[in-house]
Amino acid sequence: MPRFIPFLAVALAGLTHAVQADDGTTLLDRYLDGLKTLRAGFTQTLVDAHGRQIDRSTGTLVVSRPGRFRWEIEPEDGSSSGQLLVADGKNVWFFDRDLEQVTVKPIDAALTATPAMLLSGAADVRKAFRVEPAGRRDGLEWVLVEPRRPDADFRSALLGFSGGQLKRMILEDKLGQTATVEFERARRNAPVEDREVTFTPPEGADVIGTPRE
Repeated sequence: MPRFIPFLAVALAGLTHAVQADDGTTLLDRYLDGLKTLRAGFTQTLVDAHGRQIDRSTGTLVVSRPGRFRWEIEPEDGSSSGQLLVADGKNVWFFDRDLEQVTVKPIDAALTATPAMLLSGAADVRKAFRVEPAGRRDGLEWVLVEPRRPDADFRSALLGFSGGQLKRMILEDKLGQTATVEFERARRNAPVEDREVTFTPPEGADVIGTPRE
């Protein structure tokens, strides 16, 4: 997937007091239990392998389970060159407005391509990812998620919870780039319209890939 997808590496040193119920469930399992839809704004900060910030943007996330979501990046300069990722239940669409290019994959070929898949229910979390508690740090309780498939676009993700709500996501990519996604204004099980989680390539855009009908 192109550059819009967030990633980050974070040291696990100091993450102690693992949070896990006696039945083996983590905060992520409990958060997903009963989750039907989710709306949230976010701020994303991307740094390179040397720790230098290379991008900062804001965006919105809309999830409609199972298998549908919209993850949209909006540049801070207010331009219309943002990027969009939409899963419609059958396909995953990536639209790069700068390039006027759309990339599409069947959803089962992109199951671990983005952390939004963790929340959308497009994949069985326990089958697609290794999930384990990662302790407490910075006032949050953390869960570590690692994709089982070697072709995933990210190596690992840390999800931070407070009061049972997802507040932060920290990810690492294969190039050592790191990203922190801070969620805000999250609304659980709020109404989501079908048009928000469907996508039609705009006229004139180059389309790479063949969608599943």
